[in-house]
Amino acid sequence: MSLTAGIVGLPNVGKSTLFNAITKKNILAANYPFATIDPNVGVVTVPDKRLEYLNNLYLPKSLVPTTYEFTDIAGLVKGASSGEGLGNKFLSHIREVDAIVEVVRCFEDKNIIHVENTVDPIRDIEIINVELILADLEVVENRLGRIGKKAAMSKDKDMIKEAELLEKLKEALLQNLPLRRINLDEDELKLIKAFNLLTLKPMIYMANISEEDLLNDGNEYVDMVRGYASSENASVITVCAKMESELAELSDEDKELFLQDLGINESGLDKLIYATYDLLGLATYFTAGSDECRAWTFKKGMKAPECAGIIHSDFERGFIRAEVMSYDDLELCGDEKTVREKGRMRLEGKDYEMQDGDICHFRFNV
Repeated sequence: MSLTAGIVGLPNVGKSTLFNAITKKNILAANYPFATIDPNVGVVTVPDKRLEYLNNLYLPKSLVPTTYEFTDIAGLVKGASSGEGLGNKFLSHIREVDAIVEVVRCFEDKNIIHVENTVDPIRDIEIINVELILADLEVVENRLGRIGKKAAMSKDKDMIKEAELLEKLKEALLQNLPLRRINLDEDELKLIKAFNLLTLKPMIYMANISEEDLLNDGNEYVDMVRGYASSENASVITVCAKMESELAELSDEDKELFLQDLGINESGLDKLIYATYDLLGLATYFTAGSDECRAWTFKKGMKAPECAGIIHSDFERGFIRAEVMSYDDLELCGDEKTVREKGRMRLEGKDYEMQDGDICHFRFNV
């Protein structure tokens, strides 16, 4: 399962610079080069030092990291929901993403004119949020228009429950509340899953700062964004889009040296990937051997057969058991043979809940 995120932001906040930096990023594995699916979609690999270790240990013919897909959502400007900019054309892209990344300008630069003439990250966030709220409101009202009267006259419990839930959502949206701010239980979320409501999607605010602010802790604009994000359980990461653009031109070795010189542990892109994994509750398991070492993304809580199905549906359908060792055990023992000798290789059945860092061989029969 590939992770997808839609990048949104007002003009001149650094969104295009950031996306261009992402699309220039080189990929670790020669057999998995950067791919541009279309002009506004880019795919990069998820950095994982564990996969590098497996590659050095097994020396496989191919190395396949898991991937992260970015979609540059164009046309999301003030008034988009009523036809401004590209109007509702952005919806077909953004409804399919797992998370929304909103780039917010948190720096002053008189040479870069802000579309609203002044730098105010909270105003910018609310402009975007209003457009997403209005788009969701249209979906909710259209659905209510189709089933509202039927539910009132019907004794169908499911239809009545859906209509009541839609009224609850409509009320929140009319109060300019993103739906991720209201408490919905699992049953309610299942009822509206097919609608792909935008304000229900996990949000990450990417505060775009200047190069000068990279090494300084104090940025009042970033503090404002963090305060706003805390009210809706959203994540905030800081990034300098200009520096990311420069990093994208460097080799991995030079990039590491560049970051070390600045006293920075990881790039903004890497921070974004890790933050999204955390927000969506994702983890990674591996398959490893002389032919191929590969990373696979799964949702925490998934059982072994479901994770096997990520590789191929036959693996899930004919699942027998999984042969599992943890990455930590492999690193500690030094090789697979020693893992077996120390009794750290396990056979797990259908009820086994997969863990981050599991290295698996699935046995199945179809």
